Amino acid sequence: MEVTIGVQNLARELVVETEQSAEDVATAVSAALGGAPALELLDARGRRVIVPTSSIGYVEIGTEEQRKVGFGSL
Repeated sequence: MEVTIGVQNLARELVVETEQSAEDVATAVSAALGGAPALELLDARGRRVIVPTSSIGYVEIGTEEQRKVGFGSL
């Protein structure tokens, strides 16, 4: 699943590909905005991404549905 984080005072977005569920990501975002010092996510390669809560502009949580591969419609 793809998570896009808008960081204040930066033109580019931070895009994290994670295997965490949408509920887990939403819980982590809510905890960060509720008073935790940072938002912490694990990406698909096992790396830890930490964003200070004070610099978060927005968080966009993608769908958990996998993309279809191929040319035919099934």
